[in-house]
Amino acid sequence: MISQINDIEEKMRIARLILESLFDWFEIPETREQYIKESADEIMVAAFEDDKPIGFLCLKETGKETVELAVMGVLQEYHRKGVGKSLFKFAKEIAVEKGYSFMQVKTVKMGVYDDYDKTNLFYQSLGFKEFEVFPLLWDEANPCQVYVMSLK
Repeated sequence: MISQINDIEEKMRIARLILESLFDWFEIPETREQYIKESADEIMVAAFEDDKPIGFLCLKETGKETVELAVMGVLQEYHRKGVGKSLFKFAKEIAVEKGYSFMQVKTVKMGVYDDYDKTNLFYQSLGFKEFEVFPLLWDEANPCQVYVMSLK
């Protein structure tokens, strides 16, 4: 089951539960805490199995016409089972209903880390297109790949 989460404390609880379980992707405590804190103010959708959160996705407005898939996490045992795709479809419908024209997402550039190559392929499978790479946005070891998609 997927639903939109509106309660601030619940958003932060879900984000913490999921992100702390995904150490390979969210290993830097300061960054992880920033995602958790920011989730309180973002549009959040979450997936549940037997009332237990198994994944979430947050959208953040980055401009009048643009929303960013700011953070997403699915418990590792649920990877490759359609949870992420279902979260995305639900969130995309919300973004369209709110009148956004574009969605963007940032990740580490393809070819740098195997785990992030899988992430890149996932975003591409959802319909995101490569927009630009910012080699130093985060740091030299993590060149930032920006993907975009039209919501119209």
